[in-house]
This record gives sequence, C-alpha cells and structure tokens, in this order.
Amino acid sequence: MTTTSVTTHEDTDGWLLAGSVDEIARRGVVVVHSARHGIAVFVQGDVPRRRVAAVDNRCPHMGFPLSRGSICDGILTCHWHHARFDLATGGTFDPFADDVAVHRVAVVDGVVWVDPRPVPIGDRAARWAARLEDALEQDLSLVLVKSVLGLLSESGASASRGILEIGAGFGARQRAAGWGPGLTILTAMGRCLDRLAPDDRPIALFHGLAHVAADCAGAAPRFRIEPLPGSGHDAAWLRRQFRQFAEMRNAEGVERALATAIAAGLPSAAVADLILAAVTDHYFVNGGHTLDFTNKAFELLALIGWEHAADVLPSLVGGLARATRSEEQSAWRSPIDLVALAAPSLDRLPEAVRLDSGSDWLGFETFTQAALSDDPAAIVAAIDQAWDDGAAPAAVTLALAYAAALRVARFPISNEFGDWIAVLHTLTYCNALHQSMKRAPSIELCRGIYHGALKVYVDRFLNVPSARLPDGNGQTIAPEALAAELASLLDRQQQVTPAADLVDGYLRGEGPATPLWAALGNALLREDAEFHSYQMYEAGAALFDELAPTRPDAARNVAVATARYLAAHAPTHREMRQTARIAVRLQRGDDLTAEDE
Repeated sequence: MTTTSVTTHEDTDGWLLAGSVDEIARRGVVVVHSARHGIAVFVQGDVPRRRVAAVDNRCPHMGFPLSRGSICDGILTCHWHHARFDLATGGTFDPFADDVAVHRVAVVDGVVWVDPRPVPIGDRAARWAARLEDALEQDLSLVLVKSVLGLLSESGASASRGILEIGAGFGARQRAAGWGPGLTILTAMGRCLDRLAPDDRPIALFHGLAHVAADCAGAAPRFRIEPLPGSGHDAAWLRRQFRQFAEMRNAEGVERALATAIAAGLPSAAVADLILAAVTDHYFVNGGHTLDFTNKAFELLALIGWEHAADVLPSLVGGLARATRSEEQSAWRSPIDLVALAAPSLDRLPEAVRLDSGSDWLGFETFTQAALSDDPAAIVAAIDQAWDDGAAPAAVTLALAYAAALRVARFPISNEFGDWIAVLHTLTYCNALHQSMKRAPSIELCRGIYHGALKVYVDRFLNVPSARLPDGNGQTIAPEALAAELASLLDRQQQVTPAADLVDGYLRGEGPATPLWAALGNALLREDAEFHSYQMYEAGAALFDELAPTRPDAARNVAVATARYLAAHAPTHREMRQTARIAVRLQRGDDLTAEDE
C-alpha cells in the first residue's frame, strides 16, 4: 500500500487533491491530473479497513485507462488486454504488460492527497535491461521495442552497445543450433545504425532483437564446452586440430579446440584465421551461410568487444560441422567438373599469392567482366592472372563482390521469385569473403575466391535474360524528397525497375550518399523483412562505401542492386512497424485509445 503517515496539509504541499475517502469509495475511482498524465486513485475495502492506492492511469502495456479496469482482492485488471497488477506495489502478474508506476497517497482529515511524482524505481537503465532480457526470453515484441527505447532514453546512443551485448549473449547461449539468422540480422543492423535516420535507429535494434528472440523461441539452450586443461597450447597445433575435427564433422572436438585457442589468448585475427581455414577447406559450404555467419560473428565482436569471444564464437561450431559441401553437389561436378578445373590453381596458391602485396592492381574491370562470363576456365584463368599481376587478395575479393552484386542488379523479374535468394547468397558470401580478407588474409582464405567466383558462374542462368542496368535517363530527385518517393514506390508490388531508376537518377544527379542509405534503410525497416533483405542492405552499403571514392559507377550499380532487391520484397504486412509505432507513441505519452491520424 502507498498511504503515507503525513497528518497535516503542510506535509502535502504540491500534492494533488483527489477528494474525500467517502466520495472516492462511493465512485470506485477518481482520476486526478498531473502535468503530463492522469493518476487513478482507488479506495478498497470497507470501513474501518479502507485502503487508498494511486497508480498511473495509463496501462503500461498499451496505455488504456486503468480507471476503466476492475479490482478484485487487491488486483487491478486492465480490460483491454487483461493485464493484472498488484494495486499496492504496481507489480504485474503478466510480463507482457510491465509494472505500472505507483504514487504516494496521504489521508488528512478524511481527504485524499496524491503525490504527482511517481515512486522512484531505482536504476531505470538496469530495469530496462532486465526487461529486455525478459522480452527476449518470452519473445515479446512490444516489450522489446519499449526496452530499446527506454535504454536509449536513459543512456543515449551509448546504450546501443549494451543492447547489442544483451542480444548477442542471449542469442549465443539460448539456441542449441548455434548462430542463425537472428544474430546475423542483429549484427547487420548494429553495423548500419549510423547510416539510418535517428528515428529509425531504435527500430533497427528492435528488428535485430526480435529475430534473435524468434530464433530462440522454444529452442533448447546451447551448453558450453570448456577449453583443454593447462596452458601454453601451440597456436599452429590448435589450428591443425580444429581443421581436422571440422573435416570429421566432430562438433565437440571443434568447439574444444576453439575454446582453447580463445582461452590461450590468441589475437582475434589468429582465431579468425583458424575458423576461416576450416570453412574454405571445402567449396561454398552450406550455401554460403557458414562463411557469412563467421564474418558476422567477428563483426559483432567488433561492436561489443573481444571479451565476448568465448561466448559468441562457439555458436558457429554446429553450423560448420553440419555444413553441406558444394563439391558433393551435381551442379559443381556435371556437366563440367568445376572442382577439378580449379584444383591446379589451388595447388599453386602458396607460390602465386603475395599476401603483403601493395601494388596498384589495374585489372578490376577486366576481372569483373571475366567473372560474369559463361566460361569457367576463363574465370579461373582471370584469378590466376590477378596473382601474376601482383594483385592484393583484398583487391580481388572486392572485384569479385562487385561481380556478385551485378548478378542482383541484372536479375530479371521473369525468374521465379525464390531465385532472388540464390544470387543474394552469392553476394553475401563474396562480401563476407572480402571483409574477412581484410581482417585475416591467408593463403587458405584465398581459396574462397575460386569458390565464390565459380558460384557466380553457377548463377549465370539467373541473368538470362539479363535485366538492363539503368541507362541514366531516370529523373533526378532532391535528397529531401528521396525517402518519400521511394516509400511511395514500395507501397506497391514489383516496383523493381522504377526503384532502380530512382536510385540511379539520384546518384547520377550527384545526390549525397547519406540520404540515400537512410532512405533505403527506412524502406527496409517499414517491412516485415525476410532474412536476406537485411543482408542485402548491409552488404550493399558496405560495398558502396568502399567503391564510391574511386569507382562511382560501380558503387551506383551496387546501390541499384540493393534498391531492386528491397523493391522485389515489398510491401509486406508491416506488423513490426505497427508494434514499433505503438511503442514510440507510448513513450511520447500519446493516448492510444484515440484515433491515430
């Protein structure tokens, strides 16, 4: 109960007059108004055991007036979604609703006074962090976005890292299958926060967390395997054991070798090399996801800190051990044996590649054109020529990623809709290869260039007929009008070509990149996007930034590819958008029972 022991009017200076105890008891409830919102005041029980309580009149779930609820045995029930609250403390019995704020009351000479200030609840940031954990555990979307907004309100932009840490820790330990789409989306959105408009940043975090929660809902937790006892394990020996256990699909052995490497204090690049060598021991494993997930795990650690490596990286193990290997698939063996074709080049990699090459490679355009050819032998030869020309591995992976992006830019809508994902998988693999090459270059990782290039070849029929790239005749548009025009297009299905022309015209008119990626990000976050759309946006933005300074035409085509993919997958039901809007309106103090204009 919240009745105080004050006995004089002086003790209630600045408090709100609610009325006499008898009047409130007769009416059941009265509402008094503070500066921002109403406070519901209740009198329970019969004389002489009457109890007075006051709570925020807005249900913490969705703002319905609690004065229109009912009380039974000290429990206040909101009639909108039947959330139940302990009237004395404000605590809820229904986690989806959150606790309701309580206010102190005093009875002086039979008159009830209410303190307009809610009873303090301690460390608000810690409370919101706990609520975020609750929401992840119970897959409560509205509580997720409310928690994100609450943490950002308490701590500002610095709260983003803490939010990512909570999501990463939960996703890594609560899913026995390990790393999946949820953690990938969370990482992609975390990396793109600065590209988004300020109002979209909490929504991006919400999208990532919601997918983590959905991935883990009903899943068995993952149990951690400890490192080998002792210390001083040799890094080269651990690398060999890790690859050997991965070759045998022995997940337990793989995880123990990895845990030991992390515990031994190997630097992040060395741990990345250990995993990536095993991933590229085979061709395009698990449809490209294994390399992409590995890259994303290291990108997540770059956001939240290497100290979380022992929790995050073992989540990759199951996917690596279970991965399908493309050399076991007929498309890679017949009618042309692509594995045999590349084998001689892979054998000569140690002598051919200079990992420390700093030369200016002039073969970007020639390589890109060769990578998109119909001749796999010419593709392999183009990679070999790059080494002969002294190309740095990261320069080759950038050109390869651009070639993969062109497959998306030239994907015709006459294809089956599901085939968008095939070209997308190739792009995300090649982008992950490029980002990994910058992080931890190695001879073994260079094998992935051949794997990725041959997958670009396998995808060749998905560019038949080839969709045209925009020809420069699109209308230019001002930066401030871009987001609204793009949103209008994506309110209708299959606006693939108009969206591409819009983005192309904007960039040809020298529109700045910042409003473009904010507009594309807003278009993504309006939708109940499927997993690959988040990948497309993040990979497209990263490649655009890298290409724009020296190859603006290539960067423009990457942006076109991104717009085409997002347009192909819009509109959706937009349920997540509605949930986010509700949370934002609640934070503002809006009345959700009124018509939303």
